[in-house]
Amino acid sequence: MSPELIFSLRDEDAADVEAIDALTRAAVADHPFGQQTEHLIVRRRRAADALSLSLVASQDGAPIIHAASPPVGFDGRIGGWLGLGPLSVAPRWQRRGVGSALVRSGLRRLAERGAAGCVVLGDPAYFGRFGFAPQPGSLLPGVPAGHFMALAMPGTADTLPAGTVAYRPAFKAAG
Repeated sequence: MSPELIFSLRDEDAADVEAIDALTRAAVADHPFGQQTEHLIVRRRRAADALSLSLVASQDGAPIIHAASPPVGFDGRIGGWLGLGPLSVAPRWQRRGVGSALVRSGLRRLAERGAAGCVVLGDPAYFGRFGFAPQPGSLLPGVPAGHFMALAMPGTADTLPAGTVAYRPAFKAAG
């Protein structure tokens, strides 16, 4: 890893809130699947104290990547599963490996904290390299099935939950 790619990874703190907001807006500004409301999703999850994990990678103290991880339920049952996202990488840092490093670290931290597994909405080619895969029987309404994926954590039951996946209604980003 070249010196310009050296960064520190840590849990977010209160001083990061505005920088994470700006980072998230910039990261999805030109993304074909972004809705430009992802920053609102992060804000609402934070306000509801519903981020099981919120990681920041920073360089020289400035956040360059952020990943949020809220709890999710299957058919109304919560069973230790979490979501991954939004995942925001500052445009100048995209395609340089820092997002992958954050995903790997985030998944490791979720496993250490006892998560049963993780779901993600995203590019199958990108998230597939971390072990995420579409799961027959798991559905996130309004999303193409191939773009909604799950990953069971090592040491958890081999059976992935089935059903309709839901985040808390307060996490919708309308308005």
